[in-house]
Amino acid sequence: MIRLEGVEKIYRAEPPRVALRDVNLRVRRGEFVAIVGRSGSGKTTILNLIGTLSRPTAGEITLDQQNVARMSERERAALRNGKIGYVFQSFNILPDLTAVENVLLPARLAPRKIPDAYNRALAALERVSLKDRADSYPSSLSGGAIQRVAIARALMMKPAILLADEPTGNLDSETSLEIVELFRSLHKEEGLTLLVVTHEEPVSRVADRVLHIEAGRICENDE
Repeated sequence: MIRLEGVEKIYRAEPPRVALRDVNLRVRRGEFVAIVGRSGSGKTTILNLIGTLSRPTAGEITLDQQNVARMSERERAALRNGKIGYVFQSFNILPDLTAVENVLLPARLAPRKIPDAYNRALAALERVSLKDRADSYPSSLSGGAIQRVAIARALMMKPAILLADEPTGNLDSETSLEIVELFRSLHKEEGLTLLVVTHEEPVSRVADRVLHIEAGRICENDE
């Protein structure tokens, strides 16, 4: 499902910063992979490359047999919208929109009209146990509920790949466990290919495989 070959990422700062070095990775369809490492090790960079939010400086990235490193920006955006769901640590929920309006955003940005989009958004909220708060604004929701809205938004377009960047990083321990259980359930019941960047043990404990990244390299691969 996901393949990285000889991937490098260099940020053109002054001096240049090497974020990833010769990364090779295979993720099977339907696999749940946790990516762990210290701050600045390259965890988020590798997720952004897989999510087509960034381009590699060198190497090849293939998603479902499509070489994304060679795609145009329009092609990458279409792939991202139709095949990849992304959950951010900072939630990225718009405060002036209700929960269901936030979930609807990917459909509104899609190049084609999504049939019955509103009901699909409600179904996504129901999947994360928030259908009864569909018309609530973020200011009235807890941190855990806001993260559930973000997950529902990532599920809106029925992606094959779900990426999550420190999804429990801004939550208390009890709420974090609830979110971990939700990811485990999504993986088991929906068959999603799931990659989660994390520094928390509960997430890595439920994953099929754990990748350890240090100084831009995958230094350990538990299979």
